[in-house]
Formats: sequence, structure tokens, C-alpha cells
Amino acid sequence: MASLKTVDAMFSEAVESKKMPGIVAMAATDKGVLYEGAFGRRELGKDAPMTLDTVVWIASMTKAITATAAMQLVERGKLSLDAPAGQLAPGLAKAQVLEGFDAAGQPRMRAPKRPITLRHLLTHTAGFGYEIWRTEIATYQTATNTPGITTCTNAALTTPLLFDPGEGWEYGINIDWVGKIVEAASGQKLDAYLQQNVLGPLGMKDTSFKLSASQRARQASVHQRDENGALAPIEFALPEDPEFLMGGGGLNGTAPDYLAFTQMILHGGRLNGAQVLRPETVEQMAQNHIGPLEVGAMKSAMPGLSNDVELFPGTSTKWGLSFVINTAALPTGRAAGSLAWAGLANTYFWIDRSRRVCGVFLSQLLPFYDQTAIELLTKFETEVYRAL
Repeated sequence: MASLKTVDAMFSEAVESKKMPGIVAMAATDKGVLYEGAFGRRELGKDAPMTLDTVVWIASMTKAITATAAMQLVERGKLSLDAPAGQLAPGLAKAQVLEGFDAAGQPRMRAPKRPITLRHLLTHTAGFGYEIWRTEIATYQTATNTPGITTCTNAALTTPLLFDPGEGWEYGINIDWVGKIVEAASGQKLDAYLQQNVLGPLGMKDTSFKLSASQRARQASVHQRDENGALAPIEFALPEDPEFLMGGGGLNGTAPDYLAFTQMILHGGRLNGAQVLRPETVEQMAQNHIGPLEVGAMKSAMPGLSNDVELFPGTSTKWGLSFVINTAALPTGRAAGSLAWAGLANTYFWIDRSRRVCGVFLSQLLPFYDQTAIELLTKFETEVYRAL
């Protein structure tokens, strides 16, 4: 394993100066683990150190795992990318396009021009949004008394479309719907399906929707950064008994577990003898599926939860089957065509199939796209490529 001493020094300095609460980072090549390190505290003001097996809320890093489940069912002929998905999740067939609000503040709705498909959902082109980045969704929720997504209630999935399916890219509740479709097609609850078909085979023993006693004992707290940059732990937890398992953001996990998932993608669907996806499926998931559409900047509508997000400024940015794709090489060394995504509490991963390297960076900190976290991630990634 490479020493990457500069990375250790940088992460140590970040936590000792209280710029960050705790950090776990790992990277691997196709030969095995290249780097691993844990720094800081699980919760500021308490003694428990961050460790490699510290459990964090991975939030939207759940999406690629749920997408993997859906693609297994596509392989098995139980799902189709382009059939109307409302056949399996009836609520989807009821989704309406929001045209605006009337004088009384009530939403004006119309039927969409075409049915929503699994491909629309996996590529965030169905028209759904998140209230974190789109004020219209928050306005709709207030006007109609619709709960927010982290309530994990079925009513939270009834927010409207912002455009006709296939006609734009907007990050939203799409993969929560995919979770419902996986349940309908497999006849299993999402947790049971994932355990049997993805998490179990990959040895991801610490990744789950519900925390075990052992996981709870190793859990890191979510922190919030105030406008002066100071950090404090906050009370944050998803419901213990949710109405639906949030395929778009409900999982907790550890760095070694998620690294195993990224290594499986890096190896074309296989890891340690477990075949999770066919190589041609991974190839398909890694292609641009949004054509001329772009993954644009995500402007924050809830500054306490997310900063503005612009991933690769000046670069055409595409979306595969639940991964963001940089179309040009990045200054860090990441090759064009690499796959990546992130979770709300500043958790990040990337998978570079050309240069055969993948990495995971975990912290527990809001708002998302924290400047300090991004700087550390960028330097970490740069050092990983330097060590290749």
C-alpha cells in the first residue's frame, strides 16, 4: 500500500484545526487497496476516533447501489429500461407536470406528454426534483401539505414533474421510485433484495437501511457548518420505521464497504468471485444516457443543507445509469469518462475505469459541497493519481 504521507498530514491538519470533524478515505487500483486512513472524531467534543469501520450515512451514494439492483433485474428480463414504469409503480403513472401556481398559490398541473420509464428515472430525466435545489418543489409541498423526502413517507414521492419526461436533467427523487420498482419486480423488500444480490455477495456487511447495535456503536454524528465556518454536531436521523426504504438515500455504510462496491464496478461487475453485474451491463451503465442534455449547476434553495453545486466547471458533464460522467480529463488525473457521485453529508466516490483506480471520501457534514471537504477530496485524488 502506498504511504501517501502528504495525504495523512493534510487530513490530520484538517481535523486538528477543527476545519473538519472526521474523515475516512480509501482508494484502490485493480490490484487492491492503495490507501486507507481515518482521522478526527466521530463527534466533535467526544473521544471516539474516526476509524475505518466507522458507520456514516452515505445518503445519495445509495443511488448507484439501487441502480445496480435495477440493472440486475434488467439482465434477468424482469425489468425493461424503456417500458412505462407506472406498470410496476402505479404512483408513477399519476405524476403530473407542474406548470406554475395560480393566484391563490395552488399548483397548476397537466398530464405529461409521455410515460416515465426506468431509463428516465436512472438518468434523472423524468422531471422530478428535490426541494433542496428547486424552490418550486418546496412551494408545492407547502401549498399541498406534502411531506419532504427525508420523512420516508409514500406521500413524499407525490411531488410533481418540472418538465416532460426525457426533456431535461434535474436531480430528484427518481431513484426512490427505482427502489419501489425493484421491490415490485423482485417481490422482495429493497433491503432483503440488496442484501441477497448486492451487499451480501460483495461482503458489504456494514451497509444497511436500519442500524444494528454494532453499527450504532460505531456511528459518526452529522455536523453542520455555520456561516463563520464553525462546526457543531446536530440531531439528524432518518425514521426508524419508514413507510418506504429510500433507494435514493437511505443507506448507512463504511468506507471499506463502499470501496468494495466501486471496485466491483471497476472490475466490470465482479469482485472476489462474486459476479454482481455482467461486464456489458457495467459498460452500458458507464455510457452517456442523456444525449445532448447536460448535468448543469445545482443552485441551492436550502443553504443549510447544500451549497451551490457545479461539478466540473467548463466541462460538458453527462449522466450514465446513475453515475455522473466527466467528458474531459480532470486536473487531478481522473480520466475522461470516469464515473462518480456523492452523498448530502459530504461523502464522495469516483471510479476511473481507464486508469484503473477508484476512491471513497467520507465525512459527516452539512451543507453539501462544503468548500473544505472539496479541497481535501481534490488534493486526496491528486495524490492518489501521483502514486499510481
